[in-house]
Parts: sequence; C-alpha cells; structure tokens
Amino acid sequence: MSDHAMTPTFPALPMRLLLAAAPLLLAACGTLNAAAQAEQGAGAELGRVWDRWVDSGGDIAAAVTWERKVRAGVSVAEIEDAFASVAAEDNVKMVGTLPLSTELQARSGRPERFLKVYSYCDPETARAMVDFSPPMAAFLPCRITVLEKEDGLWLYTMNMDMLTKMGRTLPPELKPRVTRMRDAMWKMLERGSRGEF
Repeated sequence: MSDHAMTPTFPALPMRLLLAAAPLLLAACGTLNAAAQAEQGAGAELGRVWDRWVDSGGDIAAAVTWERKVRAGVSVAEIEDAFASVAAEDNVKMVGTLPLSTELQARSGRPERFLKVYSYCDPETARAMVDFSPPMAAFLPCRITVLEKEDGLWLYTMNMDMLTKMGRTLPPELKPRVTRMRDAMWKMLERGSRGEF
C-alpha cells in the first residue's frame, strides 16, 4: 500500500466559508488574549453577570448592579447615617447628592416617591484608576441610590466586583485601594439596608 493511499483527504472548503469563519477565529484569539490579562476569578464573575442579565430578561443595568431591599421601618435618615458612618470609618469622601425626587416635586408640584443619589470618592484611588484605565472615568464617582418603590425603599449601586475581578490585572499598588473602595460601597449597601450606623 502506498503512502498516498493512507493519507486522509478532506473536501476543499469554499472560500466563502473560510471568509465567514475568519472573524470568529479572530474574536476567539482576542477573547483568549483578554482572558489571559484578566484578574483571577474573572470567568466566575462574568458568569454571575451573565446569569443576572438572563434572569432579568436582558436588562443590562440589573446585570451590573448590586441591590438590597431596605428593612421595613428603616428611615431615609437612618440609611443616610449608615452611609456617613461607613464613609467616616473607611476614609471615603462624600462628594455630593442628587435629590431627584425633591427636584421633580418642585417642578411639578406633585408628590414624588423618594429618589436620591449619593456620590462618594477616594480622590487618590480615582486618579490612580483612571491613569490605569482612562475609560474608568465614566464610572466616577462611586454612587449609591435610595429608591422608593411600591414595596418600600431599595438601594442600588454598581457591582464593583466587575472592577476588581473582570478587568485587566490591577497593579499591585492599586489593587488594595480599589478593593478598599469596593468594600466601602458594599458596607454602605449592607448597613444602609438595615439602618446600622
């Protein structure tokens, strides 16, 4: 038996198929490259974001935020005290509020359900983060929102695990600072929802 007879043959792929497959192959290469540069745990966090996106029916905001229902009987003042307490403990600066329901009520003369955005920042960490990733400036400052819905008060903030787990590997001097800010926002969410200060 000749060597030629033992060599498997494959049908020639049409040029159209090769051209159609090229973007997929390039995308796979780009995905592998991005994954190689990501923080440890990026895949698991991406899976959680994906699950929330699916469970919400494709609501990207639901997929990339943390939320907590405020315990019954906890007032807005107690939530604000909890936020202020965490900010003082963690040396995070309150940089402003946006009292949307108050403004809307002033414009319309009609009662509005409570809606207020609270903004916090650690200036040194913010500067270091945007130096590392300039598009991160769009996420500054860190925000937490108190929203009154039909079933009571809710808290919403960005899922900061996306920053600490899904992004490019943070430099060793930046990671603890970003993690500290992430932890402060998490504590505001948790303690604010219980009115603990």
